[in-house]
Amino acid sequence: MSETILVFGRSGQVAQALAEIADAGARLEFAGRDRCDLLVADAAALIRQLSPAAVINASGHTAVDKAESEPDAAMRLNRDAPAAMARACSGLDIPFVHISTDYVFDGAKPTPYVETDPIGPLGVYGRSKAEGEAEVAAIGGAWTIFRTAWVVSPKGANFVNTMRRFAAERDVMRVVDDQHGRPTLAADIAALCLKAARRGVAGDPSLQGLFHLAGADDASWADVAERVFEDTERRTGRRPMLERITTADYPTPARRPANSRLDTTKLQQAAGWTPRPWRETVDICLAG
Repeated sequence: MSETILVFGRSGQVAQALAEIADAGARLEFAGRDRCDLLVADAAALIRQLSPAAVINASGHTAVDKAESEPDAAMRLNRDAPAAMARACSGLDIPFVHISTDYVFDGAKPTPYVETDPIGPLGVYGRSKAEGEAEVAAIGGAWTIFRTAWVVSPKGANFVNTMRRFAAERDVMRVVDDQHGRPTLAADIAALCLKAARRGVAGDPSLQGLFHLAGADDASWADVAERVFEDTERRTGRRPMLERITTADYPTPARRPANSRLDTTKLQQAAGWTPRPWRETVDICLAG
């Protein structure tokens, strides 16, 4: 068996963060779409061929609105591919780490979600991720699922980078203020995925099972946008006017959970980890 950890995904935020860890010395091998297109390719075959020490799945169909019009692709990438990976890992007796989402919940709970709360996805994306979770858990073996939310990083497509771009182009920005979550740095997700994989390789089961992985405190999308606009003003002297609106004012093909807050107590205790405050997370993205 190789000592290398196989990572599915290459261009997403967590995969890019894992690549930076690899540059710093971790032994990771990446399978992006050019190497293993999970819409058509057999992930299990690649795992059996490489026989890695562990597998991290940082791939998936993450276009929430687009999933509504292409449910088959969402199910293939978010349910069937993780199931194939989990089955291959279980057969080889190696750890499997998979990333899921707050969208498995309906967002109606008034307090942060814990791992044992009942799920109730509102759309295709959330349903595909929920079914992927169920498949992985049912297959068994040494599996870890990290549910995360509001992922941001200095690179790639995310809310912080979109607001930074719009701040340079627009005089007024209308941003939803009645959806709340905990912005989460992709680098923190990557580090915990690697920690879970390495513990599993060492025979330590303390990071196996289902965990919530998110930032330390709460914000609305409008709060995050305001932080970005403050930074834009410091850098350029320009600041768009922020108009705080409701979800009803900004209809989208897929419904969003009003409450995306995830309670991370279980992961903090298991990993010896302290979540990052959301303002620090946003500032890291803006400095990148």
